[in-house]
Amino acid sequence: WNRRPGKAMTKMTDESLKEEILINVTPSEVRAALLENGVLQEVYVERTARRGLISNIYKGRVLRVLPGMQAAFIDIGLDRTAFLHASDIAKNGVPENSDDVPNIRDLVREGDEIMVQVVKDPLGNKGARLTTYITLPSRHLVLLPRSDSVGVSARIEDEEERERLRGMVEELLAENELSCGAIVRTVAEGAERDAIAADLRYLIRLWDVVQERCSKSSVKALVHEDLSLPLRVLRDMVTGDVERVLVDSKSDFEAMQEFANTYLPDAAPAIELYQRRRPIFDLHGIEDEIRKSLDRNIPLKSGGYLIFDHTEAMTTIDVNTGGYVGHRNLEETIYRTNLEAAVAIARQLRLRNLGGIIIIDFIDMEEADHRNNVLQVLEQALSRDHARHQITPVSPLGLVEMTRKRTRESLQHVLCEDCPSCEGRGFVMTAETVCFEIFREIIRQSRQFEFDEVMVLANEGVIELLLDEQARSLAELAEQTGKSIRLQTEALYLQDQFDVVLM
Repeated sequence: WNRRPGKAMTKMTDESLKEEILINVTPSEVRAALLENGVLQEVYVERTARRGLISNIYKGRVLRVLPGMQAAFIDIGLDRTAFLHASDIAKNGVPENSDDVPNIRDLVREGDEIMVQVVKDPLGNKGARLTTYITLPSRHLVLLPRSDSVGVSARIEDEEERERLRGMVEELLAENELSCGAIVRTVAEGAERDAIAADLRYLIRLWDVVQERCSKSSVKALVHEDLSLPLRVLRDMVTGDVERVLVDSKSDFEAMQEFANTYLPDAAPAIELYQRRRPIFDLHGIEDEIRKSLDRNIPLKSGGYLIFDHTEAMTTIDVNTGGYVGHRNLEETIYRTNLEAAVAIARQLRLRNLGGIIIIDFIDMEEADHRNNVLQVLEQALSRDHARHQITPVSPLGLVEMTRKRTRESLQHVLCEDCPSCEGRGFVMTAETVCFEIFREIIRQSRQFEFDEVMVLANEGVIELLLDEQARSLAELAEQTGKSIRLQTEALYLQDQFDVVLM
Protein backbone atom coordinates (compact mmCIF):
# COMPACT_ATOMS: atom_id res chain seq x y z
CA TRP A 1 0.00 0.00 0.00
CA ASN A 2 1.74 3.17 -1.13
CA ARG A 3 -0.87 5.32 -2.78
CA ARG A 4 -0.87 9.08 -2.98
CA PRO A 5 -3.98 11.30 -2.92
CA GLY A 6 -5.44 12.28 -6.29
CA LYS A 7 -4.26 15.45 -7.96
CA ALA A 8 -7.50 17.31 -7.37
CA MET A 9 -7.37 16.54 -3.65
CA THR A 10 -3.68 17.42 -3.42
CA LYS A 11 -4.17 20.71 -5.20
CA MET A 12 -7.08 21.68 -2.98
CA THR A 13 -5.05 20.84 0.12
CA ASP A 14 -1.94 22.70 -1.05
CA GLU A 15 -3.87 25.88 -1.87
CA SER A 16 -5.06 26.11 1.74
CA LEU A 17 -1.67 25.14 3.21
CA LYS A 18 0.53 27.83 4.71
CA GLU A 19 4.02 26.82 5.76
CA GLU A 20 6.32 28.72 8.05
CA ILE A 21 9.82 27.91 9.31
CA LEU A 22 11.18 29.24 12.61
CA ILE A 23 14.90 29.01 13.40
CA ASN A 24 16.22 29.46 16.95
CA VAL A 25 19.98 29.99 17.27
CA THR A 26 22.07 29.83 20.45
CA PRO A 27 25.87 29.48 20.75
CA SER A 28 25.67 25.73 21.39
CA GLU A 29 22.46 24.70 19.63
CA VAL A 30 20.38 25.48 16.54
CA ARG A 31 16.76 24.37 16.21
CA ALA A 32 14.42 24.64 13.23
CA ALA A 33 10.66 24.12 13.34
CA LEU A 34 8.38 23.54 10.34
CA LEU A 35 4.78 24.63 10.83
CA GLU A 36 1.81 23.96 8.56
CA ASN A 37 -1.14 26.30 9.16
CA GLY A 38 0.36 27.20 12.54
CA VAL A 39 0.72 23.56 13.69
CA LEU A 40 4.19 22.17 14.44
CA GLN A 41 5.04 19.25 12.12
CA GLU A 42 8.81 18.75 12.21
CA VAL A 43 11.70 19.74 14.48
CA TYR A 44 15.40 19.66 13.61
CA VAL A 45 18.07 19.99 16.31
CA GLU A 46 21.77 20.53 15.67
CA ARG A 47 24.18 20.86 18.58
CA THR A 48 27.67 22.24 18.14
CA ALA A 49 29.25 19.42 20.13
CA ARG A 50 27.28 16.73 18.27
CA ARG A 51 26.57 17.83 14.72
CA GLY A 52 25.00 15.27 12.42
CA LEU A 53 27.31 13.51 9.97
CA ILE A 54 24.88 12.73 7.15
CA SER A 55 26.26 13.77 3.73
CA ASN A 56 29.76 14.35 5.14
CA ILE A 57 32.49 12.91 2.93
CA TYR A 58 35.59 11.30 4.48
CA LYS A 59 38.81 9.71 3.37
CA GLY A 60 38.73 6.43 5.29
CA ARG A 61 40.78 3.29 5.69
CA VAL A 62 39.43 -0.27 5.52
CA LEU A 63 40.09 -1.91 8.90
CA ARG A 64 38.29 -5.24 8.56
CA VAL A 65 36.60 -7.11 5.73
CA LEU A 66 33.87 -9.57 6.71
CA PRO A 67 32.97 -11.88 3.78
CA GLY A 68 30.21 -13.56 5.78
CA MET A 69 28.40 -10.23 6.14
CA GLN A 70 29.44 -8.89 2.72
CA ALA A 71 30.62 -5.78 4.56
CA ALA A 72 33.67 -3.89 5.73
CA PHE A 73 34.42 -1.70 8.74
CA ILE A 74 35.94 1.66 7.84
CA ASP A 75 37.91 3.99 10.10
CA ILE A 76 36.88 7.59 9.33
CA GLY A 77 38.14 9.08 12.59
CA LEU A 78 34.99 8.61 14.72
CA ASP A 79 34.68 6.86 18.10
CA ARG A 80 33.13 3.80 16.44
CA THR A 81 34.16 2.31 13.13
CA ALA A 82 31.67 2.87 10.32
CA PHE A 83 29.87 0.17 8.31
CA LEU A 84 30.08 -0.25 4.53
CA HIS A 85 28.06 -2.96 2.77
CA ALA A 86 29.10 -4.45 -0.56
CA SER A 87 25.93 -3.14 -2.22
CA ASP A 88 27.00 0.42 -1.30
CA ILE A 89 30.35 0.17 -3.08
CA ALA A 90 30.56 1.55 -6.61
CA LYS A 91 31.58 -1.21 -9.04
CA ASN A 92 33.27 -0.49 -12.34
CA GLY A 93 31.22 -1.87 -15.21
CA VAL A 94 28.33 -2.98 -12.99
CA PRO A 95 25.11 -0.93 -13.03
CA GLU A 96 24.27 0.76 -9.73
CA ASN A 97 20.89 -0.98 -9.45
CA SER A 98 22.21 -4.41 -10.41
CA ASP A 99 21.21 -7.33 -8.20
CA ASP A 100 24.55 -9.01 -8.89
CA VAL A 101 26.68 -7.95 -5.90
CA PRO A 102 30.33 -9.09 -6.18
CA ASN A 103 32.16 -10.61 -3.25
CA ILE A 104 33.27 -7.93 -0.81
CA ARG A 105 36.90 -9.16 -1.08
CA ASP A 106 36.86 -8.33 -4.79
CA LEU A 107 35.86 -4.74 -3.99
CA VAL A 108 38.01 -3.69 -1.02
CA ARG A 109 40.94 -5.02 0.97
CA GLU A 110 42.14 -4.31 4.47
CA GLY A 111 44.35 -1.23 4.49
CA ASP A 112 42.76 0.33 1.37
CA GLU A 113 42.13 4.08 1.38
CA ILE A 114 38.63 4.93 0.21
CA MET A 115 36.39 7.99 -0.24
CA VAL A 116 33.07 7.42 1.54
CA GLN A 117 29.97 9.40 2.42
CA VAL A 118 27.79 9.05 5.54
CA VAL A 119 24.19 8.03 4.77
CA LYS A 120 23.13 7.25 8.37
CA ASP A 121 24.31 8.84 11.59
CA PRO A 122 25.58 6.56 14.37
CA LEU A 123 22.51 5.26 16.22
CA GLY A 124 22.82 3.75 19.69
CA ASN A 125 25.70 1.27 19.63
CA LYS A 126 25.83 1.15 15.83
CA GLY A 127 28.44 3.05 13.86
CA ALA A 128 27.68 5.29 10.90
CA ARG A 129 26.47 3.70 7.64
CA LEU A 130 28.58 4.58 4.59
CA THR A 131 28.40 4.50 0.83
CA THR A 132 30.85 5.18 -1.99
CA TYR A 133 28.00 6.38 -4.25
CA ILE A 134 28.71 10.03 -3.50
CA THR A 135 25.80 12.49 -3.74
CA LEU A 136 26.17 16.28 -3.86
CA PRO A 137 22.91 18.22 -3.47
CA SER A 138 22.02 21.69 -4.65
CA ARG A 139 18.70 23.49 -4.86
CA HIS A 140 17.30 21.71 -7.94
CA LEU A 141 19.64 18.75 -8.45
CA VAL A 142 21.56 16.02 -6.69
CA LEU A 143 24.74 15.15 -8.58
CA LEU A 144 25.67 11.45 -8.74
CA PRO A 145 29.37 11.49 -9.73
CA ARG A 146 29.67 7.68 -9.62
CA SER A 147 26.45 6.84 -11.41
CA ASP A 148 25.12 7.36 -14.93
CA SER A 149 21.35 7.42 -14.32
CA VAL A 150 19.00 10.42 -14.32
CA GLY A 151 16.02 10.26 -11.97
CA VAL A 152 13.16 12.59 -11.06
CA SER A 153 11.61 12.98 -7.60
CA ALA A 154 8.49 10.87 -7.15
CA ARG A 155 6.75 13.91 -5.67
CA ILE A 156 6.62 15.46 -9.15
CA GLU A 157 3.53 13.63 -10.39
CA ASP A 158 2.86 15.25 -13.77
CA GLU A 159 4.31 12.90 -16.39
CA GLU A 160 4.92 15.66 -18.96
CA GLU A 161 6.86 17.69 -16.42
CA ARG A 162 8.86 14.65 -15.38
CA GLU A 163 9.86 13.94 -18.99
CA ARG A 164 10.70 17.61 -19.58
CA LEU A 165 13.01 17.73 -16.58
CA ARG A 166 14.64 14.37 -17.31
CA GLY A 167 15.31 15.34 -20.93
CA MET A 168 16.68 18.73 -19.90
CA VAL A 169 19.16 17.23 -17.43
CA GLU A 170 20.28 14.53 -19.89
CA GLU A 171 20.94 17.23 -22.51
CA LEU A 172 22.94 19.34 -20.04
CA LEU A 173 25.05 16.35 -18.98
CA ALA A 174 25.73 15.50 -22.64
CA GLU A 175 26.61 19.12 -23.51
CA ASN A 176 29.16 19.20 -20.69
CA GLU A 177 30.49 15.77 -21.73
CA LEU A 178 29.82 14.39 -18.25
CA SER A 179 29.58 10.67 -17.53
CA CYS A 180 27.83 11.13 -14.20
CA GLY A 181 24.15 11.01 -13.22
CA ALA A 182 21.72 13.27 -11.39
CA ILE A 183 18.43 13.35 -9.51
CA VAL A 184 15.95 16.14 -10.15
CA ARG A 185 14.56 17.38 -6.81
CA THR A 186 10.94 18.25 -6.05
CA VAL A 187 11.56 22.02 -5.99
CA ALA A 188 12.73 21.85 -9.63
CA GLU A 189 9.12 21.45 -10.80
CA GLY A 190 8.51 24.28 -13.26
CA ALA A 191 12.15 25.46 -13.14
CA GLU A 192 13.75 27.02 -16.23
CA ARG A 193 16.72 25.57 -18.06
CA ASP A 194 19.06 28.38 -16.89
CA ALA A 195 18.38 27.60 -13.23
CA ILE A 196 19.06 23.89 -13.73
CA ALA A 197 22.22 24.63 -15.73
CA ALA A 198 23.51 26.97 -13.02
CA ASP A 199 23.01 24.27 -10.39
CA LEU A 200 24.83 21.73 -12.51
CA ARG A 201 27.82 24.04 -13.03
CA TYR A 202 28.03 24.64 -9.28
CA LEU A 203 27.91 20.91 -8.51
CA ILE A 204 30.59 20.10 -11.08
CA ARG A 205 32.92 22.67 -9.48
CA LEU A 206 32.15 21.27 -6.03
CA TRP A 207 32.94 17.71 -7.14
CA ASP A 208 36.28 18.86 -8.55
CA VAL A 209 37.11 20.49 -5.21
CA VAL A 210 36.10 17.36 -3.26
CA GLN A 211 38.33 15.12 -5.40
CA GLU A 212 41.27 17.48 -5.05
CA ARG A 213 40.87 17.68 -1.26
CA CYS A 214 40.64 13.90 -1.00
CA SER A 215 43.84 13.39 -2.97
CA LYS A 216 45.73 15.80 -0.69
CA SER A 217 44.17 14.79 2.64
CA SER A 218 45.46 12.26 5.12
CA VAL A 219 43.44 9.18 6.06
CA LYS A 220 40.47 9.74 8.44
CA ALA A 221 40.17 13.34 7.28
CA LEU A 222 36.86 15.12 6.71
CA VAL A 223 36.93 16.01 3.01
CA HIS A 224 33.57 17.76 2.67
CA GLU A 225 31.06 18.85 5.30
CA ASP A 226 27.41 19.54 4.65
CA LEU A 227 25.94 22.99 5.21
CA SER A 228 24.89 24.22 8.65
CA LEU A 229 21.27 23.65 9.67
CA PRO A 230 19.97 27.16 8.74
CA LEU A 231 21.44 26.89 5.23
CA ARG A 232 20.23 23.29 4.81
CA VAL A 233 16.75 24.49 5.69
CA LEU A 234 16.95 27.02 2.85
CA ARG A 235 18.29 24.49 0.38
CA ASP A 236 16.03 21.55 1.23
CA MET A 237 12.83 22.85 2.79
CA VAL A 238 11.95 26.25 1.35
CA THR A 239 9.42 25.74 -1.44
CA GLY A 240 6.65 27.84 -2.88
CA ASP A 241 4.43 26.83 0.06
CA VAL A 242 6.73 28.50 2.61
CA GLU A 243 5.48 32.01 3.28
CA ARG A 244 8.33 33.10 5.56
CA VAL A 245 11.45 31.94 7.35
CA LEU A 246 12.00 33.62 10.72
CA VAL A 247 15.45 33.47 12.33
CA ASP A 248 16.39 35.09 15.65
CA SER A 249 20.13 35.49 14.99
CA LYS A 250 21.40 38.48 13.03
CA SER A 251 24.60 36.77 11.87
CA ASP A 252 22.69 33.71 10.66
CA PHE A 253 20.10 35.95 9.02
CA GLU A 254 22.85 37.70 7.05
CA ALA A 255 24.44 34.36 6.11
CA MET A 256 21.07 33.03 4.94
CA GLN A 257 20.42 36.19 2.92
CA GLU A 258 23.81 35.89 1.23
CA PHE A 259 23.25 32.20 0.48
CA ALA A 260 19.76 32.87 -0.87
CA ASN A 261 20.86 35.78 -3.04
CA THR A 262 23.57 33.57 -4.56
CA TYR A 263 21.69 30.31 -5.04
CA LEU A 264 17.99 30.86 -4.25
CA PRO A 265 16.96 34.39 -5.28
CA ASP A 266 13.27 33.49 -5.13
CA ALA A 267 13.58 32.52 -1.47
CA ALA A 268 15.42 35.65 -0.29
CA PRO A 269 12.26 37.81 0.29
CA ALA A 270 10.81 35.17 2.62
CA ILE A 271 13.73 35.38 5.10
CA GLU A 272 13.04 37.69 8.04
CA LEU A 273 14.99 38.62 11.18
CA TYR A 274 12.99 38.00 14.36
CA GLN A 275 13.73 40.78 16.87
CA ARG A 276 10.87 40.65 19.36
CA ARG A 277 11.60 40.07 23.07
CA ARG A 278 9.39 37.00 23.27
CA PRO A 279 11.45 33.83 22.48
CA ILE A 280 10.79 32.70 18.92
CA PHE A 281 9.87 29.14 19.95
CA ASP A 282 7.17 30.46 22.26
CA LEU A 283 5.25 31.38 19.10
CA HIS A 284 2.55 28.81 18.34
CA GLY A 285 3.48 27.00 21.59
CA ILE A 286 6.41 25.18 19.97
CA GLU A 287 8.27 24.55 23.25
CA ASP A 288 5.16 22.94 24.76
CA GLU A 289 4.64 20.81 21.65
CA ILE A 290 8.23 19.54 21.80
CA ARG A 291 7.78 18.54 25.45
CA LYS A 292 4.50 16.76 24.65
CA SER A 293 6.18 14.84 21.83
CA LEU A 294 8.39 13.13 24.43
CA ASP A 295 5.37 11.74 26.30
CA ARG A 296 4.33 8.12 25.95
CA ASN A 297 0.62 9.01 25.83
CA ILE A 298 -0.85 11.46 23.32
CA PRO A 299 -4.49 12.52 23.93
CA LEU A 300 -6.91 12.90 21.02
CA LYS A 301 -9.51 15.68 20.91
CA SER A 302 -12.34 13.14 20.91
CA GLY A 303 -11.24 11.71 24.25
CA GLY A 304 -9.27 8.78 22.82
CA TYR A 305 -5.50 8.50 23.13
CA LEU A 306 -2.37 7.01 21.55
CA ILE A 307 0.38 5.06 23.32
CA PHE A 308 3.89 5.07 21.80
CA ASP A 309 6.35 2.35 22.82
CA HIS A 310 9.92 2.13 21.49
CA THR A 311 12.16 -0.91 21.32
CA GLU A 312 15.44 -1.56 19.57
CA ALA A 313 13.62 -3.39 16.77
CA MET A 314 10.51 -1.28 16.20
CA THR A 315 8.02 1.32 17.40
CA THR A 316 4.51 0.27 18.35
CA ILE A 317 1.50 2.60 18.49
CA ASP A 318 -1.71 1.59 20.25
CA VAL A 319 -5.00 3.41 19.59
CA ASN A 320 -7.60 3.53 22.37
CA THR A 321 -11.10 5.07 22.52
CA GLY A 322 -10.57 6.33 26.07
CA GLY A 323 -13.52 8.47 27.16
CA TYR A 324 -15.00 8.78 23.65
CA VAL A 325 -18.38 7.03 23.50
CA GLY A 326 -19.74 8.51 20.26
CA HIS A 327 -23.36 9.26 19.44
CA ARG A 328 -24.43 6.36 17.22
CA ASN A 329 -23.03 2.86 17.67
CA LEU A 330 -19.80 1.14 18.63
CA GLU A 331 -18.56 0.63 15.05
CA GLU A 332 -19.07 4.33 14.27
CA THR A 333 -17.26 5.33 17.48
CA ILE A 334 -14.31 3.09 16.61
CA TYR A 335 -14.21 4.38 13.03
CA ARG A 336 -14.20 8.06 14.09
CA THR A 337 -11.50 7.43 16.67
CA ASN A 338 -9.29 5.62 14.14
CA LEU A 339 -9.69 8.44 11.58
CA GLU A 340 -8.59 11.01 14.12
CA ALA A 341 -5.77 8.74 15.27
CA ALA A 342 -4.46 8.30 11.70
CA VAL A 343 -3.95 12.06 11.33
CA ALA A 344 -2.39 12.36 14.79
CA ILE A 345 -0.05 9.40 14.17
CA ALA A 346 1.22 10.89 10.90
CA ARG A 347 2.04 14.14 12.66
CA GLN A 348 3.75 12.40 15.58
CA LEU A 349 5.88 10.28 13.24
CA ARG A 350 7.20 13.44 11.61
CA LEU A 351 7.52 15.41 14.86
CA ARG A 352 9.29 12.62 16.76
CA ASN A 353 11.23 11.59 13.62
CA LEU A 354 10.45 7.93 14.20
CA GLY A 355 11.94 5.54 11.67
CA GLY A 356 12.41 1.88 10.91
CA ILE A 357 9.58 -0.61 11.45
CA ILE A 358 6.38 0.87 12.89
CA ILE A 359 3.39 -1.23 13.97
CA ILE A 360 0.03 0.54 14.46
CA ASP A 361 -2.69 -1.24 16.41
CA PHE A 362 -5.85 0.57 15.33
CA ILE A 363 -9.05 -0.39 17.12
CA ASP A 364 -10.56 -3.39 15.30
CA MET A 365 -13.04 -2.38 12.58
CA GLU A 366 -15.62 -4.79 11.19
CA GLU A 367 -16.28 -3.01 7.87
CA ALA A 368 -13.70 -3.24 5.07
CA ASP A 369 -14.59 0.27 3.82
CA HIS A 370 -13.74 1.70 7.21
CA ARG A 371 -10.35 -0.02 7.21
CA ASN A 372 -9.55 1.23 3.70
CA ASN A 373 -10.62 4.78 4.56
CA VAL A 374 -8.41 4.86 7.65
CA LEU A 375 -5.41 3.73 5.56
CA GLN A 376 -6.18 6.40 2.94
CA VAL A 377 -6.32 9.10 5.62
CA LEU A 378 -3.01 7.88 7.08
CA GLU A 379 -1.36 7.92 3.63
CA GLN A 380 -2.75 11.37 2.81
CA ALA A 381 -1.59 12.75 6.17
CA LEU A 382 1.92 11.45 5.42
CA SER A 383 1.96 12.78 1.85
CA ARG A 384 4.01 15.84 2.87
CA ASP A 385 6.48 13.85 4.96
CA HIS A 386 10.09 14.44 3.87
CA ALA A 387 11.05 10.85 4.80
CA ARG A 388 10.15 7.97 2.48
CA HIS A 389 7.58 5.57 3.86
CA GLN A 390 5.63 2.48 2.88
CA ILE A 391 2.35 1.27 4.37
CA THR A 392 0.97 -2.27 4.07
CA PRO A 393 -2.73 -3.25 4.25
CA VAL A 394 -4.28 -4.31 7.55
CA SER A 395 -2.85 -7.68 8.60
CA PRO A 396 -4.99 -10.69 9.64
CA LEU A 397 -4.31 -9.65 13.26
CA GLY A 398 -5.71 -6.17 12.59
CA LEU A 399 -2.32 -4.44 12.62
CA VAL A 400 -0.97 -1.88 10.15
CA GLU A 401 2.71 -2.39 9.38
CA MET A 402 4.74 0.42 7.86
CA THR A 403 8.30 1.56 7.45
CA ARG A 404 9.71 5.08 7.51
CA LYS A 405 13.24 5.83 6.40
CA ARG A 406 15.53 6.48 9.34
CA THR A 407 18.65 8.51 8.65
CA ARG A 408 19.10 10.58 11.81
CA GLU A 409 18.33 10.02 15.47
CA SER A 410 14.79 10.44 16.73
CA LEU A 411 13.89 13.55 18.71
CA GLN A 412 13.78 11.46 21.88
CA HIS A 413 17.34 10.17 21.32
CA VAL A 414 18.59 13.72 20.71
CA LEU A 415 16.90 15.31 23.74
CA CYS A 416 16.76 12.46 26.28
CA GLU A 417 18.76 9.67 27.86
CA ASP A 418 17.81 6.50 29.73
CA CYS A 419 16.39 7.00 33.21
CA PRO A 420 19.18 6.33 35.75
CA SER A 421 16.69 4.65 38.08
CA CYS A 422 15.09 2.13 35.73
CA GLU A 423 18.00 2.12 33.23
CA GLY A 424 15.67 2.52 30.29
CA ARG A 425 13.25 -0.25 31.26
CA GLY A 426 10.44 2.23 31.90
CA PHE A 427 9.59 0.82 35.35
CA VAL A 428 11.10 0.40 38.84
CA MET A 429 10.57 -2.18 41.57
CA THR A 430 7.77 -1.42 44.00
CA ALA A 431 8.57 -0.40 47.56
CA GLU A 432 7.18 -3.75 48.74
CA THR A 433 9.51 -5.67 46.43
CA VAL A 434 12.48 -3.66 47.73
CA CYS A 435 11.51 -4.51 51.33
CA PHE A 436 11.65 -8.22 50.52
CA GLU A 437 15.02 -7.70 48.79
CA ILE A 438 16.28 -6.07 52.00
CA PHE A 439 15.02 -8.98 54.13
CA ARG A 440 16.83 -11.50 51.90
CA GLU A 441 20.04 -9.46 52.01
CA ILE A 442 19.99 -9.31 55.83
CA ILE A 443 19.54 -13.10 56.02
CA ARG A 444 22.36 -13.62 53.50
CA GLN A 445 24.74 -11.38 55.48
CA SER A 446 23.85 -12.98 58.83
CA ARG A 447 24.85 -16.41 57.53
CA GLN A 448 28.23 -15.25 56.24
CA PHE A 449 29.53 -12.67 58.74
CA GLU A 450 29.60 -12.01 62.46
CA PHE A 451 28.02 -8.70 63.54
CA ASP A 452 25.82 -7.31 66.31
CA GLU A 453 23.73 -4.78 64.45
CA VAL A 454 22.70 -3.95 60.90
CA MET A 455 21.71 -0.58 59.46
CA VAL A 456 19.41 -0.35 56.43
CA LEU A 457 19.76 2.76 54.25
CA ALA A 458 16.88 3.20 51.81
CA ASN A 459 14.45 5.53 50.08
CA GLU A 460 11.89 7.32 52.29
CA GLY A 461 8.94 5.35 50.86
CA VAL A 462 10.68 2.03 51.56
CA ILE A 463 11.54 3.03 55.14
CA GLU A 464 7.94 4.10 55.78
CA LEU A 465 6.70 0.74 54.52
CA LEU A 466 9.17 -1.12 56.77
CA LEU A 467 7.90 0.84 59.78
CA ASP A 468 4.25 0.36 58.86
CA GLU A 469 2.96 -2.63 56.88
CA GLN A 470 6.21 -4.61 57.15
CA ALA A 471 6.93 -3.78 60.81
CA ARG A 472 5.86 -7.24 62.00
CA SER A 473 7.98 -8.99 59.36
CA LEU A 474 10.93 -6.80 60.33
CA ALA A 475 10.55 -7.74 63.99
CA GLU A 476 10.34 -11.45 63.13
CA LEU A 477 13.50 -11.11 61.02
CA ALA A 478 15.36 -9.47 63.91
CA GLU A 479 14.31 -12.33 66.20
CA GLN A 480 15.23 -14.97 63.57
CA THR A 481 18.75 -13.60 62.98
CA GLY A 482 19.35 -12.41 66.53
CA LYS A 483 20.53 -9.07 65.19
CA SER A 484 19.35 -5.56 65.92
CA ILE A 485 18.06 -3.77 62.79
CA ARG A 486 18.16 0.04 62.46
CA LEU A 487 16.57 2.03 59.64
CA GLN A 488 17.78 5.28 58.11
CA THR A 489 16.19 7.33 55.32
CA GLU A 490 18.46 8.47 52.47
CA ALA A 491 16.83 11.36 50.59
CA LEU A 492 19.01 10.91 47.50
CA TYR A 493 18.29 7.19 47.10
CA LEU A 494 15.91 6.13 44.35
CA GLN A 495 13.09 3.72 45.24
CA ASP A 496 14.97 0.56 44.24
CA GLN A 497 18.26 1.60 45.85
CA PHE A 498 19.30 0.41 49.30
CA ASP A 499 22.35 -0.53 51.35
CA VAL A 500 22.69 -3.00 54.22
CA VAL A 501 25.55 -1.92 56.49
CA LEU A 502 26.98 -4.28 59.12
CA MET A 503 27.81 -2.60 62.44
